Amino acid sequence: MIVTVLFALLAALSNAIHLMTQHAASSDIPEERKGLRLIAHLFSHPLWLLGWVAAAGGFAFQAIALHNGALSIVQPLLVTELVFALILRRFWIHQNIVHAAWVSAFVVVGALALFLSAANPSGGHPVPNKAEWASALLTFGGIVVGLTILATKKGAPVRRAALYAAAASITWALMATFIKAATHTLADSGVVGTLDHWPVYALVASGVVGTVLQQAALQTGPLSVSQPVLIVVDPAVAIVLSLWLFDDKFTDSSVQIALAVVSFLVMAIGVVALSRAAPADLDPLRHVRL
Repeated sequence: MIVTVLFALLAALSNAIHLMTQHAASSDIPEERKGLRLIAHLFSHPLWLLGWVAAAGGFAFQAIALHNGALSIVQPLLVTELVFALILRRFWIHQNIVHAAWVSAFVVVGALALFLSAANPSGGHPVPNKAEWASALLTFGGIVVGLTILATKKGAPVRRAALYAAAASITWALMATFIKAATHTLADSGVVGTLDHWPVYALVASGVVGTVLQQAALQTGPLSVSQPVLIVVDPAVAIVLSLWLFDDKFTDSSVQIALAVVSFLVMAIGVVALSRAAPADLDPLRHVRL
């Protein structure tokens, strides 16, 4: 449990650093830099390179956490990325953070801790059977396709952004299952042996699809709409997948289950409130220096 929680939190911190550094590097790009000149500028930018190091670290930390612990623990803990980002905004970028944002962050952390404590999740078996994989992938893959089709239709940007974000978030949850499966294959068969099994290829494909859908959500509507959906749907779907695929166990107490459900809902409300209360832009990032 300690290893799982530690590396899940490190993954959340790394993801927050990746987000901040990528924004910082982008804000420093002169408008005339395009094409190859843009690529060359980014590769020469320490913050941009640091951001990708952080992204790689976040992936590695998440993989370690998923290999050692339950999906239903790791994915909810990644919600703390928002809290880490808020802390970085205040103490690294020196942005002014309103009181409501700190209150929302406290609510998110408190509700998350209460959820994990009340639900008391624990891992079941590490390797789902083929029937479980097929049913889960057909169900959630179909939902992703359906949401994407609805999002491409004409309509309010807010609605379309929310649909794209939901599709992306479900894809990230599926990707977490592929990471967990791939790490177990890696441990059992080695690097070369991993290439003979499908999870590593599903991992790459889901990463590409999730990135495209997330970018579509961010470009279609406001961040205040897409960010909460991206953050909340992932752990919710991951919990379902943890039961479906890995037979994760939760407490038998109906009272604790009810408390866990309420805590998760409060956490979701806190995420929405935090997304709205946090600074609307990252302008001070242009003053960041390594």
